[in-house]
Amino acid sequence: MDALERGARCPGIADARERHMQVKLESELGRIPILDVAPVVGCGRWPAKAVVGETVEVSATVFREGHEMLGAAVVLRTPEGEELPGRRMAEVGEGLDRWSAEVTPTRVGSWSFRVEAWGDPIAHWWHDAQIKVPRGQDAELMLTEGIALFRRAARGASPEDRRTLARLMRVMSDEDADILERLAAAGEPDVADVLERHPLRDLLTLGEWYPLTVHRRRALFGAWYEFFPRSQGAAFDPMGRRGPTSGTFRTAAERLPAIADMGFDVVYLPPIHPIGTTHRKGPNNTLDAGPYDPGSPWAIGSPDGGHDAVHPDLGTLADFDAFVDHAHTLGLEIALDLRRQCPPHPPWAAL
Repeated sequence: MDALERGARCPGIADARERHMQVKLESELGRIPILDVAPVVGCGRWPAKAVVGETVEVSATVFREGHEMLGAAVVLRTPEGEELPGRRMAEVGEGLDRWSAEVTPTRVGSWSFRVEAWGDPIAHWWHDAQIKVPRGQDAELMLTEGIALFRRAARGASPEDRRTLARLMRVMSDEDADILERLAAAGEPDVADVLERHPLRDLLTLGEWYPLTVHRRRALFGAWYEFFPRSQGAAFDPMGRRGPTSGTFRTAAERLPAIADMGFDVVYLPPIHPIGTTHRKGPNNTLDAGPYDPGSPWAIGSPDGGHDAVHPDLGTLADFDAFVDHAHTLGLEIALDLRRQCPPHPPWAAL
């Protein structure tokens, strides 16, 4: 199956054959499959999106055969490739096999995430021990099994956490103490904290990495003001002896305080590049342009330059930089509509 066919088959999986193919696509198929990971766009061909500090819920369908318990976690990978400690997932609705956790990217960049799943023998032991020990059913055997599991968990823990588990095992091994107190020690918060950071993981299954693009917070929301700089400060000769005079970046800057006062966040400028002369349009999109018609700012490219130049009627690059700086002092950002048409006239067209 090639990449195009895979992409076409991912949505709407219904029968058992397609579900089996999805398992292969979304995880290394092991004893604990990881399916239907979200948020994923186009089966991972395009990134999900977030902003800095935004909480992202990652969910997946995770299950295994039998009755043993399992655990799952979301692992974030930073733009520099560092894998952050996994965030444990919780089951969403008992019996639905759906797990989720929330993660929060902390800076702009191309992040990624994956879901990891494993068998959780300590959770399974704890479930059974709370049933059997209070009833006196194989109580000592259950505690012995628990000690063996905590000893395994201690191997992958930090020195401080190993000391916490060592204290636990001493309590659980004390046959002179009350057996319910010995069991209760395994449920103490400090023990749960160690297992949260260093879970004992059997049959570990690693899911695929999926992309997550993180933007700055302004990308999440904002009010945009469309602004034609050549219209601000334009002048007309009522006698018709000469053509209109275009506004400039300097005259347009005078309008910025009023835009900021209205509560806008972003000033959007149509293309500010030199306007083409070939087939230039006139007023109201007519096909016949007069000698003084400036043309559409979206039809760029003239002997003055193309998308890498500023229309000379608006000013210079230095004037544009001053316009942007003034906007920033008012808490405004400038968004440019960039065009890359290539008519016959730009000086670099023949290169």
